[in-house]
Amino acid sequence: MTNGPKRGDGDDTGNLVVTKTRTVAKRPNLYRVLLLNDDYTPMEFVVHVVERFFQKNREEATRIMLHVHHHGVGECGVFTYEVAETKVTQVMDFARKHQHPLQCVMEKK
Repeated sequence: MTNGPKRGDGDDTGNLVVTKTRTVAKRPNLYRVLLLNDDYTPMEFVVHVVERFFQKNREEATRIMLHVHHHGVGECGVFTYEVAETKVTQVMDFARKHQHPLQCVMEKK
């Protein structure tokens, strides 16, 4: 029995077997950022929020706002956790600053 450095496992012919470890990067989880409908926030304010924080043009922002209005909830985008969390915080702070009860949430996709 020797305490020398271990060089690898050998096969029964006395040859060394070299194994290569491959690291596979895992894709980050994605989160949907959603706006929730309420009876008080003006539609134009919601359009402005979608344009400002989600970089949508007027037409797309209006479509999202109408979806929120008719279905109670609408998706503004899908992002990594950190980006989604930041957008939710920005929207909520902006809505509060302008005294609107608009709610923005995120959910795992």
